[in-house]
Amino acid sequence: MNVKKFCLIACLALFSQIGTAQEGLPIYSDYLTDNYYLIHPSMAGVANCAKVRLTARAQWFGQDEAPNLQTLSINGRIGDSPSAIGAIVYNDKNGYHSQTGAYFTYAHHLMFSRNEIDLNMLSFGLSAGFIQYKLDETEFLADGFDPIIAGVEQSATNFNVDLGFSYHLIDFYAHATVKNLLSNEGINFNEQGLSYENLRTYIFSAGNTFSKYNSDWSFEPSMMFIYRDATEEASIDINAKAYKTMDFGKVWGGLSYRRSLDGAEFLDGSGVSSQKLQYFTPFVGVDYNDFVFAYTYSYQANSVVFNNGGFHQITLGYNFNCRREKYECNCPAVN
Repeated sequence: MNVKKFCLIACLALFSQIGTAQEGLPIYSDYLTDNYYLIHPSMAGVANCAKVRLTARAQWFGQDEAPNLQTLSINGRIGDSPSAIGAIVYNDKNGYHSQTGAYFTYAHHLMFSRNEIDLNMLSFGLSAGFIQYKLDETEFLADGFDPIIAGVEQSATNFNVDLGFSYHLIDFYAHATVKNLLSNEGINFNEQGLSYENLRTYIFSAGNTFSKYNSDWSFEPSMMFIYRDATEEASIDINAKAYKTMDFGKVWGGLSYRRSLDGAEFLDGSGVSSQKLQYFTPFVGVDYNDFVFAYTYSYQANSVVFNNGGFHQITLGYNFNCRREKYECNCPAVN
């Protein structure tokens, strides 16, 4: 294996969790901007307001065909019932690969509280959707004929489902979700030409909100663990978030640190070195009446990177059909 190919494989391994997205909706850090529904279907309708969220993400400014992602989601309760519905549409492009998807969600929320003051709720959610994968090979044959390249835009459409659970107990919450529960191939191939049917991903997250009595400040530490079944890759997020109550709503911000538990080897000139994917994500946001605005920036802290530019993401949101805050808790996702 020559040096160029070895370094390429190392970089692809490092970027697989932040730059490629051929496994359904990518998992970034935008869930921290009041957007847990993007990764956990059980969070549909959990809040006392129906929510619309629009996100746009761009990576590596100045690079041609750099990854970019747009999502639009909506979710809310069905009247005063414990059931909720939601929908997500997204467009994800990374170089010659792209995918467009749409999910529809049904969620149900079971209350264990003696009344609606103390929050004690178990939620179930199921999302089903279609994903269209595309691979544009029209520019691959500039140097002549290759028997394994068709030279056309390949496409495939798959159906898949996500299943999730959430539990809220006053200021504590926990979520567990299985994404891409079904097996399908899409048009994804490794370097030996073998396709992967298992795109299953397991996500576990938990957190707690703390505040002093009658204080305008609250703090929310949380974590998330991601495990990809086929490749046995794992990563963990450690997050810290703070809220300040204002006359018009809230201002909030925080920092997320993601680290892969698997490394990649590369040649550094004097031998073989290894590194694990890690990046820092500061974020800020404001809730102004029924509107939400947030900005997220991710910086990859590795010695070998494709580009020193960061990853920028903007979230716009609107809350409607709001009911009164029912629960005496510091639970921003619910109240």
